[in-house]
Amino acid sequence: MIRFSANLGFLFTDRPLPEAILAAKAAGFSAVECHWPYDFDPVEIKAALDATGLPMVGINTLRGDLTRGENGLAALSGREEEARSVIRRAVEYAAAIGAANVHVMAGRKGHGAETATFVANLRFAAELAGAHGIGILIEPLNPHDAPDYFLNSIETARAVIETVGAPNLKIMFDCYHQQRLGGELIGTFLRHKDLIGHVQFASAPDRAEPDHGEVDYAWLLPELQRLGYTGVFGAEYKPATGSMDWMESVSHREGGFTG
Repeated sequence: MIRFSANLGFLFTDRPLPEAILAAKAAGFSAVECHWPYDFDPVEIKAALDATGLPMVGINTLRGDLTRGENGLAALSGREEEARSVIRRAVEYAAAIGAANVHVMAGRKGHGAETATFVANLRFAAELAGAHGIGILIEPLNPHDAPDYFLNSIETARAVIETVGAPNLKIMFDCYHQQRLGGELIGTFLRHKDLIGHVQFASAPDRAEPDHGEVDYAWLLPELQRLGYTGVFGAEYKPATGSMDWMESVSHREGGFTG
């Protein structure tokens, strides 16, 4: 059975986050995830999660100074104190709402990102999160959507994780980003499945509803399950039509689509 998680950073954004959680339940999602929930009291979010029975798959660390185009802090040399502050805040928030993971955002190469800094901050994050039974995720992002992002390949993500050596540090495998980074989704998944903690998806190349484009998710998602993935699939797409009809077709191996 295919189970979907609604990414509330992109879905149901016409309403406050607690109401978006209720809307995700009504739409048939099995879980939720979000980007930056920090404008809301965690008590409100926990209440909405409890009311729906939906688990929160994960939240992101803050990106930093958006006026400077910052996209994470964890790899930025000289910004360790700030990076650890946002990591600490994210882990505390995740613990308060029962979130399973925290996605630690690396930052941009041009802002002083370095591997050693990223490794040190991820060790800090993994230890802090581990005390709460929370996972840490890192995500390779493609340069079209995230120009100059430090973590721009799954091979780099693997090397970083192996250097950190923490069992609760995993890869966020976003099929959309991986398709734009070079495709070969099955082969890439197989090479790294031992380190994959969560899978996300959207149509490529437009990042809209996942019922068209370069990737046939009606085939791919069941295939990832057959190959060993047991988690929910995070629907992190930017709605173009607002229709949820894709959920039924993508849930069935026989469905397929032509794009």
